[in-house]
Amino acid sequence: MAGIKKLKKSQKSVYMYAVIPLDSGGEPLHQWAVCGYSLMAKPQPSKLVMSVRFRLPAPEIMAKKIIKKRTLVIAEKPSVAKDIAAVLGASGGGRRGDVLENDDYIVTSALGHLVELPMPEDIDQNWRPWNLGNLPIVPKKFPLKASEKTKDRFEVLKKFLNSEEVGEVINACDSGREGELIFSYIYELSGSTKPFRRLWMVSMTGEGIRGAFNGLRSAEEMWSLQCAARCRSEADWLVGINGTRAITASMLTGRAVSSVGRVQTPTLSMIVDRGRSIRDFKPVPFWRILGKFSVVEGGYEGVYRAPVGKNGEETGRDRIFDGSEAQRIFEEVLGETRGTVTEKKKRSKSSPPRLYDLTSLQRDANNRFGFPAAMTLKIAQALYETHKVITYPRTDAKALPEDYGPVCKATLDALDGSYKPLAEKILMEHGIRSSDRKIFNNGEISDHFAIIPTPQRPRELGEPEQKIYDTIVRRFLAVFYPPAEYDVTTRTTTVKGHAFHSEGRILVVPGWLEVYGREQQDRAGLLPRIGKEDGVPPSAAIGNMKLSEEETKPLPHYTEATLLSAMETAGRLVEDDELAEAMREKGLGTPATRAQIIDNLISARYVDRSERALLATQKAERLMDVLSAMEIDGLKNPALTGEWEFKLRKMEQGKFLREEFMEEIQELTQNIVKHIKDFDEMDPRHCHPSKILSPSDGQPLLETMRGYVSTDRSLNISRVLGGRELAEEEVAILLREGRVGPFEDFRSRAGRPFKATVVLEKGRAKLAFDGDSQETVETARRALEGCDSAPLCDCPTDCGGKVYFTELGYICSNFPEKKCPLRIGKKMLGHDLSNGEIVTLLEEGQSPLIENFVSNRTGKMFKAHLQIDKSGKITFKFPQREPKKAPESTEDGKKGRKPKVTSENDIDGSK
Repeated sequence: MAGIKKLKKSQKSVYMYAVIPLDSGGEPLHQWAVCGYSLMAKPQPSKLVMSVRFRLPAPEIMAKKIIKKRTLVIAEKPSVAKDIAAVLGASGGGRRGDVLENDDYIVTSALGHLVELPMPEDIDQNWRPWNLGNLPIVPKKFPLKASEKTKDRFEVLKKFLNSEEVGEVINACDSGREGELIFSYIYELSGSTKPFRRLWMVSMTGEGIRGAFNGLRSAEEMWSLQCAARCRSEADWLVGINGTRAITASMLTGRAVSSVGRVQTPTLSMIVDRGRSIRDFKPVPFWRILGKFSVVEGGYEGVYRAPVGKNGEETGRDRIFDGSEAQRIFEEVLGETRGTVTEKKKRSKSSPPRLYDLTSLQRDANNRFGFPAAMTLKIAQALYETHKVITYPRTDAKALPEDYGPVCKATLDALDGSYKPLAEKILMEHGIRSSDRKIFNNGEISDHFAIIPTPQRPRELGEPEQKIYDTIVRRFLAVFYPPAEYDVTTRTTTVKGHAFHSEGRILVVPGWLEVYGREQQDRAGLLPRIGKEDGVPPSAAIGNMKLSEEETKPLPHYTEATLLSAMETAGRLVEDDELAEAMREKGLGTPATRAQIIDNLISARYVDRSERALLATQKAERLMDVLSAMEIDGLKNPALTGEWEFKLRKMEQGKFLREEFMEEIQELTQNIVKHIKDFDEMDPRHCHPSKILSPSDGQPLLETMRGYVSTDRSLNISRVLGGRELAEEEVAILLREGRVGPFEDFRSRAGRPFKATVVLEKGRAKLAFDGDSQETVETARRALEGCDSAPLCDCPTDCGGKVYFTELGYICSNFPEKKCPLRIGKKMLGHDLSNGEIVTLLEEGQSPLIENFVSNRTGKMFKAHLQIDKSGKITFKFPQREPKKAPESTEDGKKGRKPKVTSENDIDGSK
């Protein structure tokens, strides 16, 4: 045991002797320090201890004990920190708030992104206003700030990162680009200079954590990944902040905030394009001829199939697009009573699907259980972190490491319940095929591998958790089973030279389908057997013929499942081969962020969810039109993500410089802003005369991006109000009669329909709610629903609502539910309240000084501040009057009159 062996005191200094244990190689087992100085000494020969003589600076320090340096481990989440601490033997309970420690380690956690890039106004107050003159915003250096919600947690980590008792830091945040960013931001903002290493975990089992500690990576090894992580973060900030502010400030998309982003906007573009293709789809009629046939063993159906074309292709297959041709064929076969039968049989195999990555798991969960993608991710994260029953879920890989066979065997051994006989059959009959590159393939693994169960047995899973866990386990079992095998029968019944096609199949070898309970032969759709009794050559009796008229249908709207697939395979839309290859594994976004992107599109009112369908709103369509008109379609194209991913991947490999990447991003940002600034919606290229004559000047209204404008500018009718687009004929009625409607398909911010009338007021179109003459709760509700603008700020009453500027004034979103009393009119005592005055009042509790209030009692003007308390009550605060000065004392100490000022030199400079 190390400790102080001897103290020797001299007049000028103190000598301390310490005994430090050594390992078998003669190296110190621990790093020690005395009063902040490292101990340096050579070990004594042939002994497992070494004596150190250390001179202390003053006698009073003699009693200070030797401090042992410990290792600080920072995980991304508290649950992960707890698991790591248990493996390190530091699970005895922390004494400093969510901190677990022992003699060697201090284990704590970040709560995700504790540190973030600040908003522009946090860097420079001149960047606060959202106007085009401030753009582009390109900081010379990106500062960092602690997130307000988790500032206390950051302070805890900052203290440890700069503590003398910490000798080394281990980054145990989630393995990958995002985890690297979380740690590097915290480390930088803390100002720490401690050496650090990287813990790269792929499994949360004890064995997986111990293995990761045995393979710690150096800071130098992680530098390229950190550069890529920072570049991605800063590039998204530059494009997102500048693009969003520029588009919003241009007012071309309405008053509400119009956010854009590298991943969000191409995803939204796909939804808009699909919706428009459905809306513009023109169905094409076609005909099919269906026949019912029978042989001795039973009946079956067949559909007419067009003959093979000249080049070997089947022309139209079972669809006939020429009505007269369909009628001719139908009449030829209608009078026949029998047809000749030929058939082919072949064995067909169906291989098991591959292991899950996050996107394919989310897709299956949406199809099978209706789970939104974000819900599936949340469940999978709980199965990984809390229950420890699956491997890391935020992965884009569908393969396992090539040396993972023994781990799979251990997992199969541990499965119990209904999984046990399936697992035993794999181990005893099929085996683990380590050479199968569809399962084990290092070339298909980047940061993480496929999602599989761990040997940990689950306990107390909720129903949704059990469904996802079962889905993952059965997929894991299925990949080790052989293919399923079918006997497929293709039958052709020829009537008057026209072929009718029928197909059936028999499940012969269940293979991997046994895992899903389909070991029994599925005979649905089987064809009755052809026997000798049916003749040579065999023939079938014709029971009925039917000519069916149908029409083509458009592709369906995206669901979360199909949109996830489209985001995953967005690289197919990219023409450049290198960029497409860079997106081959990543696609749009990452498996971990795609669900959040979809949720963001919904919360931003770009997308509505109708049952499982995702529908683009008018706001989304208008944004896409504006981007095209401004010639910045690049933001809509997944090629932008492909280009970034290609270069970031090269950066991770040390083949592309961070500085070069950021220079290109700054140039892109400047070009986006320039296109928006230079755009003129009144340019003849972007507007054209409509069929509506303006009542103000008799000239045709000009149709612009935003609506309709008269040539004398006295009329300006917005195209979209309350989430509803006005048709040209409705605008004509509005100008002719002063109102149009009511319509019931306006949409509130929450996506709920509401009813309102459009009225013409001072050359502008506005929403009116019929039958409401007083500012009642119902009136406020309708005013909120008709409000298109973004919220001004949070409600100061702590009700959790947002304050909006509506036709009735400033109203809290919780006012209609009677949860909040906040409602402020547009005008108060003769003063028109501005948004700036209200925002300052609500955010700071007091407005700026307002100088033109008019008293109802006296009619005189006065100045005052408005104040608001937590109950929402507003009061006046009057500025303090200058206090009267007391009479100055005379030389004899008696008070006298204030002397008359006769010159500037007589003025007291302290006044």
